[in-house]
Amino acid sequence: MLPTSARLLRLLTLLQIKSIWTGAELAGRLEVTGRTLRRDIDRLRSLGYPVQGTVGLGGGYRLGAGASLPPLQLDDDEAVAVVLGLRTAETDAVSDVEDAAARALSKIEHLLPARLRRRVAALQSAIVAIKRSAPAVRSRTLTTLAAACHDNHRVSFGYQAHGGGRSRRAVEPHRLVYTGRRWYLVAWDADRQDWRTFRVDRVDGISDSGVRFLPRVPPDEDLAAYVSRGASTAPYPCRGRVLVFASKQKVAEHLPPEIGHLEPAAADRCVLTIGSRSWQELAAWLGVLGFDLQVIEPHELAIAMKALARRFARAARG
Repeated sequence: MLPTSARLLRLLTLLQIKSIWTGAELAGRLEVTGRTLRRDIDRLRSLGYPVQGTVGLGGGYRLGAGASLPPLQLDDDEAVAVVLGLRTAETDAVSDVEDAAARALSKIEHLLPARLRRRVAALQSAIVAIKRSAPAVRSRTLTTLAAACHDNHRVSFGYQAHGGGRSRRAVEPHRLVYTGRRWYLVAWDADRQDWRTFRVDRVDGISDSGVRFLPRVPPDEDLAAYVSRGASTAPYPCRGRVLVFASKQKVAEHLPPEIGHLEPAAADRCVLTIGSRSWQELAAWLGVLGFDLQVIEPHELAIAMKALARRFARAARG
């Protein structure tokens, strides 16, 4: 005889693949007595499965509505987490996943036991989602790049650089990194013989060569930090470092990782590395960050900060 948990899962599977079973058929399939079968049916009911039983000619056991969510695989909190994940996916940075997420969410909500439907309905009525303004990517683009990363296949694609120029890139893809707003591909650029970070929303025309490569040692053990450094400074001509008099965790609440890279300096301070199109723009942005800070480098940033301070002082006197 199978252990109880395995037997319940087997019983659940049988009830899902056939509209109705007689007690004798189920007991025979599970190799248990009729008494054990009735106990197992009661266990499924206690877990939220509406197992219906009828007597007489043509009678037997069947699953009612709300019977397809396996409680042996998803407990209540896990089921709600799946629903929340699908709900937030409707506003995520993948352009063509919204409809699929909405359809899946509708199906899962219909299949939830009554006690969970009430919890989910309360969440749905209380949540208001704001659409992301960041450029979205197509799910096919992500899955193609992810497969190339997994299979170690060289790929090529068209790419639009930060300045607007277009080129064809041949790369060895390593990992996809998601910052919460944008997707990035970390890959070895075959032509430039160096690691590069590509914004996936600027990638098109992917071609998988089918040629395998031997994976290289990644450019950093912490790829999230690597992407943060590259995305926040590499595209910009003006790059600076400042000491912020607040903890890394506190500053991170106000600073998306693709805007600037943070490193802890002490319990109550951190170093921010950031880039911009001009020193004046960078100084103005740092001025509204909301924390006391000190310029580390370069001298041009310090000059821009002093000029901004004088301008603000004149404005205040006026």
